Amino acid sequence: MTDLQITLFGAGGVFIVGVFSYNKWQEYKAKKSVERAFSTDHDDVLMREGDAPAMEAQEPVLRQEPRFDAAPAAKAEPSFGAPPAAPVPDAPVHAEPSLGGAGIEAPAAAPAAPVQQDVSAASEQATSLVDPLIDCLLPLSLEAPVRGDKILPVLQTLRLVGNKPVHFIGLHVNGDWEPITHGGVYTKMQGGVQLASRSTALNELEYSELVTRLRGVADEIGAEPEVPDMMEVMAEARNLHRFVAGHDAQLGVNLHTNGAPWAISTLLFALEKQGFDVRPDGRFVMPDGEGGYLFSLSTNVTLAEETTPRLTLLLDVPCVAPARDGFGAMVACAKALVGRLDATIVDDYNQALSDAALAEIAGQVQEFYQEMDAADIPAGSTRALRLFS
Repeated sequence: MTDLQITLFGAGGVFIVGVFSYNKWQEYKAKKSVERAFSTDHDDVLMREGDAPAMEAQEPVLRQEPRFDAAPAAKAEPSFGAPPAAPVPDAPVHAEPSLGGAGIEAPAAAPAAPVQQDVSAASEQATSLVDPLIDCLLPLSLEAPVRGDKILPVLQTLRLVGNKPVHFIGLHVNGDWEPITHGGVYTKMQGGVQLASRSTALNELEYSELVTRLRGVADEIGAEPEVPDMMEVMAEARNLHRFVAGHDAQLGVNLHTNGAPWAISTLLFALEKQGFDVRPDGRFVMPDGEGGYLFSLSTNVTLAEETTPRLTLLLDVPCVAPARDGFGAMVACAKALVGRLDATIVDDYNQALSDAALAEIAGQVQEFYQEMDAADIPAGSTRALRLFS
């Protein structure tokens, strides 16, 4: 090998080492530039809770798992009470179904501190919206904490599938689950779709629509949904709807005139005196004092009719708490109207109902309430009102 070749090889090696060293230096400079660009001493505004530092609130929250007072987050198939002794028709036919009841537990004493009381109320409301017993739970993992006012418009686009309501709650940075609100900051979310209503169970078509729309919502808010298996959800929905259908009881007592049919104008005055309210749809209802009603009354004729020989008082049994004694109040009202209108209390076949017969029905109502209570769906509770709406 000549001296020229040796010189050329040496120069080439020096050149290669120089290029390699230059590239490594450029890589190091680029890395430091990126680190400086993305490092900051500023607080993350999403994690601020008042004036508290962001990380103080964030770290314990991210390790906290969802809590529900009613049932565990991983929902086993609900076990519902046995069906009534006799089938109850869905329509308001006033046969004498076999019914049941237990009193509602008294609410726990409110905490002394007002702040704790607010937190408890928010958690209770969250559980009533996304209920492990009657909803299919839809956990959503967030890529980063989110503000309620940013995601609420997106969540509003998914409120119903079919006739089944969909709700969302969030794990606030203070560690409590609550309904999504403006101003709140959330590290986790939980969705829920109601498994059954009075009319139907959640079906495959509705569930498929839910999953498709939920993924679109999740993409917009930066979340990853956990979608339960369809077959398991359908089985739970059918099981819950069997319970609802088996306890969809409406009890009625009738008043039949002892003489000429009553004039509607005369009835209006008598019913108002008895305490009934007239709803915009023309129904008469007996208020419960808290914005709801105990039972309703029908004149059994169209608005065009001027007289009626018969009135029907109707109690929606699963929607009235046992403590309100809806059936007892309805019977007492019927007896008061008997004297006011000169009428007789009869069944659907115009047979007079004696006090003994009414007392027997009242006992069946108590048994019905006990069945609902045993299924953890007390009559008149938020859970029952959602299912029997």
